[in-house]
Amino acid sequence: MYAGPPSTKQELVMPHSIWKGSISFGLVSIPVRLFSATEEKDVSFRQVHAADGGRIRYKRVCSVDGEEVPYSDIAKGYELPDGDMIVLDDEDFEGLPITTSRAVEVMSFVPAEQIDPVQFGKPYYCEPTADAKPYVLLRDALDNSEKVAVVKVALRNRERLATLRPRDGVLVLQTMLWPDEVREPSFSFLDDDVKVRPQEMAMAESYVDALAGDFEPDQFTDDYRAALESVIEAKTAGREVVRPAEPEVDDSKVLDLMEALRRSVDAAKKGRSQPAASEPATEAAAKKTAAKVPAKKASVAKKAPAKKVSAKQEPAKKTAAKKTAARKSA
Repeated sequence: MYAGPPSTKQELVMPHSIWKGSISFGLVSIPVRLFSATEEKDVSFRQVHAADGGRIRYKRVCSVDGEEVPYSDIAKGYELPDGDMIVLDDEDFEGLPITTSRAVEVMSFVPAEQIDPVQFGKPYYCEPTADAKPYVLLRDALDNSEKVAVVKVALRNRERLATLRPRDGVLVLQTMLWPDEVREPSFSFLDDDVKVRPQEMAMAESYVDALAGDFEPDQFTDDYRAALESVIEAKTAGREVVRPAEPEVDDSKVLDLMEALRRSVDAAKKGRSQPAASEPATEAAAKKTAAKVPAKKASVAKKAPAKKVSAKQEPAKKTAAKKTAARKSA
């Protein structure tokens, strides 16, 4: 049963470590453990049978003999261009020459702004597991130099490129894509000679200035997730689901690019001048619904379909209107 939206209170207990090894800082070895630094807050669902809510389960079936295969008998296979399959077992992977299997090898120190953000992947916190002095030494050296360490590390049987940088007193290891894993943009408009008028550029820069400010992460919220949690909470409590009001859209025809930019600047300035709403629309709608509709017992599997109104059960007002029309025609 749904237990309400997740708590926003900071958890004090870290999850299980996903890797244990050491950072190779010259001749100094710094034993560390890696912990995932982020977590997805998306609402998860299960595939169920719409008629009765039963879980949908899948079987691992071999395409050759049609038999169900236990997980212990499943291996990794590489398909050749002609369709033949090369099967690899654990011994094949263990024999690979990965020198960074238990070490974070520092390759160089570079300015952070020289790394394209498109290369960054998942971040991990590094926790020292022995004497913290070498750890603090590397952390402070990176902080003082305003550089990041480019490293190699083997995670989940794959050698990866990564960076090391300090954040809130902790070293963060963030995986990166290899250079050949980043696709080059190839679009036809890049070859077009697009002309932008100075007036259009000035108006676009005005729009940027109207929304300019410091990045404050707490100002941004996942409105879709909040609305979805309100829907789940309402259905669990047996209340009516209230749909949030749709934002007003100006359907008037925009004459040209300058007019569109001018309207955008005016809207941005107007939005900045208005105070922030006291609570999201989804929460207000949920509270309004709770006040109007009494709570009912939560239904788990089935929901009774809406009753259809037959021709014989039409409302009394409609029948009275028909009789009045008949008298007038007579």
